Amino acid sequence: MRTAEIKRNTSETQVEVALNLDGTGAYNIKTGIGFLDHMLEQLAKHSLIDITLRVKGDLHIDMHHSTEDAGIALGQALREALGDKRGIRRYASAYLPMDEALTRAAVDVSGRPYLVWNVAFNAPKIGDMDTELFREWFHAFAQNAYITLHMENLYGDNNHHIAESCYKALARALRGAIEIDPRAADAIPSTKGTLGEAEC
Repeated sequence: MRTAEIKRNTSETQVEVALNLDGTGAYNIKTGIGFLDHMLEQLAKHSLIDITLRVKGDLHIDMHHSTEDAGIALGQALREALGDKRGIRRYASAYLPMDEALTRAAVDVSGRPYLVWNVAFNAPKIGDMDTELFREWFHAFAQNAYITLHMENLYGDNNHHIAESCYKALARALRGAIEIDPRAADAIPSTKGTLGEAEC
């Protein structure tokens, strides 16, 4: 089983996460931020990654630390669960429409952390959550999962739809990239023979 459990404790947050990459999309997520919970539930459901996540953070200050640290811990758990990445497809992309919004995600499970973020919101908040925090989550996730991730919202007007299409597009791209390729189930998908840190 490709699974991982991560605990991250700082003076700002306490985070516990468990992942099963070969799950059914089951989730049990409580970050203290309602809209972030909703987005991460979409991530689990549409990637078929089982996610259990608990975050206790300094929400009396703001939502920044809880959002960022949730991304850090989830990224670390993904990296650990993938192991040496043997047999994965490595590359995948997805276009995700949600009503008037269309978002594209492209993933390379490369060992090289990088985020390209071409997503703009036209309001400072969705509910109580600052829209600028979505980039913080995606950056923390990509950096700690050691993946290259290109996210682009091609168009859209409704901020809820834009954000949700980002998480669903990531989910579908991840689902394809981490899937075991039956034609190369025992192979590392790199001419280097390894996909560790900073490898290609």
